[in-house]
Amino acid sequence: MKALIQRVSHAQVMVNSDVVGAIDKGILLLLGVEQADTQEKANKLLHKVLNYRIFADADGKMNLSLKDIGGGLLVVSQFTLAADTKKGLRPSFSSAANPALAQGLYEYFVVQAQQQHTQVATGIFAADMKVSLCNDGPVTFLLEA
Repeated sequence: MKALIQRVSHAQVMVNSDVVGAIDKGILLLLGVEQADTQEKANKLLHKVLNYRIFADADGKMNLSLKDIGGGLLVVSQFTLAADTKKGLRPSFSSAANPALAQGLYEYFVVQAQQQHTQVATGIFAADMKVSLCNDGPVTFLLEA
């Protein structure tokens, strides 16, 4: 399971010109699910996301987590994170989870996030989404479980 996280001052997801999820200061999380992923991996990744120290403290150092600042978490399914790009000029998605497994783990991740954090928004699984954000820093990390 992979999460590309970006520290944002705001972010939103639109589907068919409608805003379906939006946050102010916080983390935009693009979530990729692979064939070998499990609920245990989802739990481990969520713990890391909520507690990863990427926000500035009073001294301007990255010492605060999303939980510490009470920021928003916008979770968006991102099938292409599971791509193998090592060979050739076209990505291979052979390691990506099938849609049923991916949707189940995505929804599990979101429910767990909502139970552990107060501000959680989402995109719509498998929809054609338009994601806009203001990356703060820029600060971007790829987390894996």
